[in-house]
Amino acid sequence: MKALTQQQVDFFRHNGFLFPLPALSPAEIQTCLDGLARLEAELGCAVADADAKWRSHGHLHAPWFNDLIRHPRILDAIEDVIGPDILVWTSTFFIKEPHSPTYAAWHQNAGFFGLEPHESVCAWVALTDATREAGCMEQLSFHGHPRLYQHAPLGLANSINRAGQTIMEDFDQSNPTAMELPAGSFSLHHELAVHRSAPNHASHRRIGIGLNYIPAHVRLNSPVRGQAMLVRGQDRYGHFDLVEPSGGERDATALALHQAGTDRYRENYRIQVERHRQRFAQAAS
Repeated sequence: MKALTQQQVDFFRHNGFLFPLPALSPAEIQTCLDGLARLEAELGCAVADADAKWRSHGHLHAPWFNDLIRHPRILDAIEDVIGPDILVWTSTFFIKEPHSPTYAAWHQNAGFFGLEPHESVCAWVALTDATREAGCMEQLSFHGHPRLYQHAPLGLANSINRAGQTIMEDFDQSNPTAMELPAGSFSLHHELAVHRSAPNHASHRRIGIGLNYIPAHVRLNSPVRGQAMLVRGQDRYGHFDLVEPSGGERDATALALHQAGTDRYRENYRIQVERHRQRFAQAAS
């Protein structure tokens, strides 16, 4: 183990989540917040109000974000749960403005990813305090028996998730765990962990970044050739087109890389939504 104890790893494997884990120093937090401020100044609005592409794949257009996905404290914890050969599949801003109605309905990350096998793990990094009042994530344990539920992209108003998706099957919603995170810490959750978050009733922005990691043997079940970034170890499988950061913050090369990455991600997402619907419709017939 590099960062976690065996007890922590066992807890994660049984429940599907783990928190809080320390990562960023105050100076590192400020570097990230300054990078976000530069992005929003260029966009002329909050990330949530801009084109949807700016919410994701920030590691493809900003050096500070690329440093974040490679932070040793985060990667050491990820390695302890998925192994030494690590790819970044995607990354996403999860920002709730003060006193905003933005929320997430019960869902699983795996709903529309299309990754096989289901071994993606999200490191959710808090850049401001993610308290219960501010609408932190709530997780349900999968009690050692993870499974994928049927989802539907309902376009729910005020959803922080792009499709407004939610689980459509009955499931036990009792005893959720509120994953409160102080700024600079992070949590881990498995792609099959069921979670939600409430609106932000606090007077500060709840700023979080979700970093989705996969072991190199995971593949994308899609006609779309996915992109990924190798951040530790080796890729012996070649399931993804590996990309490298351009080195510049939203220079021409970085912008082209980001556009290509988000275009492929969106197309795969569209395909997976339809497949998911068909798969569960067949199972119900």
